Parts: sequence; C-alpha cells; structure tokens
Amino acid sequence: MATDAPVFDEVIHAPQRLRICAMLSAAEKVEFGLLQEHLGLSKSALSKQLAALVAAGYVEQRRAVRDARSRLWLALTPEGARAYAAHVRVLRQLIDTGGS
Repeated sequence: MATDAPVFDEVIHAPQRLRICAMLSAAEKVEFGLLQEHLGLSKSALSKQLAALVAAGYVEQRRAVRDARSRLWLALTPEGARAYAAHVRVLRQLIDTGGS
C-alpha cells in the first residue's frame, strides 16, 4: 500500500514486526544477527516474523560474504518504509485523540 495517509497496517502491527520495522527504519540495512540480538528472538522466531514482512513486500533480504561468513542483511523496501511511516502516523493519531 503506497500512501502517505495514516493507515493501520495489520502486517506491521504485530509487536515483533513493529519492532523489526522500527529498527530497520533507523538504518540503511541491518545484519540478521544484530537484529536477533537486539530483539532477543530465536533465529526461527525472527525468521518467521521476517517472512511475513518479506511476503508483504516490506523487507528485502540480501546475502553477502563478510569475514569469510555468509551474512544476511535486511532493509525496508521503499513500500515498507512508506507503510511503516503511515502506520506510525495512525498510532500517533490514536494516542493523541485517546483512541476516539
């Protein structure tokens, strides 16, 4: 959904996915292990949450070799960044109006 209007997004709203989007929005890209450590999730739990974001077109994954190890780098897509920003705006509106 490419819009600048505040929009409640069911995909992003799940607590761990919201935290993932928040962290990715603050950086150009984030390595899987750093994201896992910061969020305190198991590999399988993080992978499951990322799969939902990737399926929605909100997150892209890229593999790269660094220090002779394959690393998975994650970033919000332009669509993901727009959806996250719109979701944050609707949450702020709910907070500002007391949910009414």
